[in-house]
Amino acid sequence: MLAPPPLPSESRRSGSRAAKIIITVVGSSVLVGALCIGALVYYVSTAGITRPFDNMFGDQHLKTTISLLELHRLRYGRYPQSLKELRFVGDWDQIALSAVRYYPAPDGSKYYVEVARGWVGKPALEYPSEFWHGTGYSPSLKPHSQ
Repeated sequence: MLAPPPLPSESRRSGSRAAKIIITVVGSSVLVGALCIGALVYYVSTAGITRPFDNMFGDQHLKTTISLLELHRLRYGRYPQSLKELRFVGDWDQIALSAVRYYPAPDGSKYYVEVARGWVGKPALEYPSEFWHGTGYSPSLKPHSQ
């Protein structure tokens, strides 16, 4: 019986070449896809398409945070030095607290709070002065860099 002839060594090279082509095509497709998704997110966030939802979610985040701050003051006689000091916070409240910036007075007598994120972007919210009546909100505590 005769032994079959050896396989040509080129078949390994062509398999390796095909693998390189496949990896290059898949890698390029992933990169182009990521760039397209990034461009879409940028467009949506800058075009103002999400403004109504940013305002709606931002309003809820602010009111939830204020409610928790005022409840803390009623219980402990001062505002917390950090939002992490708030007790008995629900799971959904964590979403609101992560979307605001909080600046308390050193003595815990007042605070400044603003919404950093609504649904996707920063909301444009305005409230009448009577909204803040009876709260410890103080615009004088707003950092100058803001």
